[in-house]
Amino acid sequence: MTAVITDSCIKCKHMACVEVCPVDAFYEGENMLVINPTECVDCGCCIVECPIDAIVFDDDPRAGPWIELNAKYAAIWPNVTFDGGQTPADADQFKGVDGKFERYFSAAPGAGDIGVRPIRARARNCGHHHGETLLNRMTRLLGRFWR
Repeated sequence: MTAVITDSCIKCKHMACVEVCPVDAFYEGENMLVINPTECVDCGCCIVECPIDAIVFDDDPRAGPWIELNAKYAAIWPNVTFDGGQTPADADQFKGVDGKFERYFSAAPGAGDIGVRPIRARARNCGHHHGETLLNRMTRLLGRFWR
């Protein structure tokens, strides 16, 4: 399963999810974020951190229409790896608003990383991962069967 950002993110673009991503799988549009499905390691940290419940796993019924959109725009929007203050000042006014895609979606790219990335050893640990990559996780899991 991969995490998918839904239309709830439009005009909100809170950055807490970006801060916990261990593999920097987030990409920024003018008014929303998307996740690259081939980079996501399925840890779920971003889902827990999102204050507006805009991120779900791809097997959630709410993910359906947004899976392709995430993949498409992750390929063309700039990567964003930390919170540089991109959350709009009026984001709280758009929490829970219906029909955001039809009314507010913009295909324009965002700025990506703004300013200087804070020094950190790795993403904040939200308790759902151990800072490991997909390759490390697969090696660890397969190692159990090859003993």
